[in-house]
Amino acid sequence: MPQPRFIQIHTLQSYPAALLNRDDAGLAKRLPMGDAIRTRISSQCLKRHWRVADDHHSLASLDVPMAIRSRITLRLIRDELIARNVPEELAQAAAEALRHGGLLDKAGKDLKGKEALETGQAVLLGKAEIDYLVARCAALARDYKDEQALKAAMKDFLKEEKSNIEALKHGSGLESALFGRMVTSDVLASRDAAVYVAHSFTVHEAQVENDYFTVVDDLLRETGERGSAGIFDTELASGLYYGYVVVDVPQLVANLEGIGVAECFDVPCERRALAGQVVHNLLHLIATVSPGAKRGSTAPFSHASLMLVETGDWQPRTLAGAFETALSMKAGTHARHDAVAKLAGELHKHDAAYGASLARRFMSLDDASMPNAERVSLAELGKWTQARIVEGA
Repeated sequence: MPQPRFIQIHTLQSYPAALLNRDDAGLAKRLPMGDAIRTRISSQCLKRHWRVADDHHSLASLDVPMAIRSRITLRLIRDELIARNVPEELAQAAAEALRHGGLLDKAGKDLKGKEALETGQAVLLGKAEIDYLVARCAALARDYKDEQALKAAMKDFLKEEKSNIEALKHGSGLESALFGRMVTSDVLASRDAAVYVAHSFTVHEAQVENDYFTVVDDLLRETGERGSAGIFDTELASGLYYGYVVVDVPQLVANLEGIGVAECFDVPCERRALAGQVVHNLLHLIATVSPGAKRGSTAPFSHASLMLVETGDWQPRTLAGAFETALSMKAGTHARHDAVAKLAGELHKHDAAYGASLARRFMSLDDASMPNAERVSLAELGKWTQARIVEGA
């Protein structure tokens, strides 16, 4: 088998009468593609729901520190220093020095107090990074009792800390190990994303409906008044969505284990075990966790009707081209069956044209076949993918 450098995950998932992802006007997000406008779910929306899902396969259940995304992380550091018996004025000075030294950004140098500890946008820091910075600041505060002296010591300390912070295991948190982190800091390390997520889109033309509804006033109704207490409308959409996700295994192992990308398949398999478990859980989340606004009135919960997983060392490629021509939704057609057939056909064409050596497994609710792929359950699919990563070539 080829090295599992990339894990490619293709899904088909149906949703009726839901508002899965809305734009700034409150309408279902759209995507022009091929011969029709489709409804879509943004990658940001999908990643958010997978990241915060609370179930047996949640990312939080992996016992790996997550990250904190906030504009006031420096306030958190200051408060933690105070909890460690650092005088408040020194805790404030240390937190300000972190910002002025380029930890988060370089804005607000002349601000004081709480405002000096806010950043212009939310910044992602790992729990390990925060704990390390708190410990180092507390140690310096014990040695330097004067605010100015402490700030000067902090400036010198930050010049030397970038390599130490980069070397922290799980330093930037599981979230950034998966989805990346871009920073403008002089100290923090950027993280390249290891999981690439495409916008999901309907394989057919957008099917939307304006839902008009009223609110009944119970007390006024008892008096005989027949008017409503409010009239509203919202857009709902139905559809069968194609989703595509790629996991860059060497990048994921590097982000999790603090090693070089090129070392991924040279290190003992134990160093790939966590990456395998992460992808195992991620597969279950992709198949079972649904995004969606207006959950209380639409119950937008759906499991994937098909999940195809490919592993190999060729550059990834989407199968979205199978749906450049929107599937017909006329009476007598079977969209799910037709979509599976289109995917299989596209896969066969790629195999014939490129001859890529890829290992495949798929899960399907319906009787179906995929070129050179064995049909398995979701549990078996997750275990197989995990084993491919851990075993390597």
